[in-house]
Amino acid sequence: MIDIPDGLVQSQYACAGEAGRAFIAALPGRVEEFVERWGLRVDGPAMHGMAALVLPVVRRGDGVPAVAKFQVLDEETAGEPVALRVWGGDGAVRLLDHDPGTGTMLLERLDAGRMLSVVEDSRKAVTVIAGLLARLTAGPAPDGMRRLSDIAAGMLSEVPGALVRIGDPVQRGIVADCAAALREVADDGCGDRLLHWDLHFENVLAPVDGREPWVAIDPKPLAGDPGFDLWPALDNRFEAGEVLWRFDAMTDAMGLDRERARGWTLGRVVQNALWDVEDGRALGADDLEIAGRLLGR
Repeated sequence: MIDIPDGLVQSQYACAGEAGRAFIAALPGRVEEFVERWGLRVDGPAMHGMAALVLPVVRRGDGVPAVAKFQVLDEETAGEPVALRVWGGDGAVRLLDHDPGTGTMLLERLDAGRMLSVVEDSRKAVTVIAGLLARLTAGPAPDGMRRLSDIAAGMLSEVPGALVRIGDPVQRGIVADCAAALREVADDGCGDRLLHWDLHFENVLAPVDGREPWVAIDPKPLAGDPGFDLWPALDNRFEAGEVLWRFDAMTDAMGLDRERARGWTLGRVVQNALWDVEDGRALGADDLEIAGRLLGR
């Protein structure tokens, strides 16, 4: 038996509704089931983020350290094991086992104390992310993956209604200009590469066996243009004066067309603005700054 962290309970109740409540209710039994099914021994206290419980374990058969990840199965998490299989540990955490019915995964053990966010030099950290993204987005997404084209079309259909709800005319103009840039690149094709979507500093850790310096975790994969993957590294540990340096460093390392990457990054600003408007929040100051820098304001 495990104690379910209060933070995970609160985030699931607040953000995932009935699915989150059902997930929390089923979690003790699910942990017990997979510890038995996969022949595991619990090897430390549970960890958690907003949406997942991560339990350190050891495989009884061979003594290999691993983690079991339990999360709500939805359109975002369903693609995670698919992407991890495609990458096969090349720049990403290794997938050791997976249950399609629940989305439960057995993953290689990483060093929770060696997260990219602890690297003091933010430029060095961004360079690491750029190198990982260059590898992760090098190949096509498998059939059936969520498509950026559908997401972009959905965003653009929501923009007119959202704009009328943004009271500040300057902010409204920035979001409108971002949407125009998104429409331009989307009309020219949305790409077919396998994207991570959420590669920020805290989603990069070091393997315990040292097989690579850093690997990516927790993808929310899409099929699309790699330019859509740049925004998290611009926003994480935000520094306004570093926006253009980070953007240029990543586009150079990944061999991207700068204008297309700019359009897709501004598309992420649109996506965040739509979420802010829907939830009744003020638009993110960092997003507005990123947009302004990329728009040359």
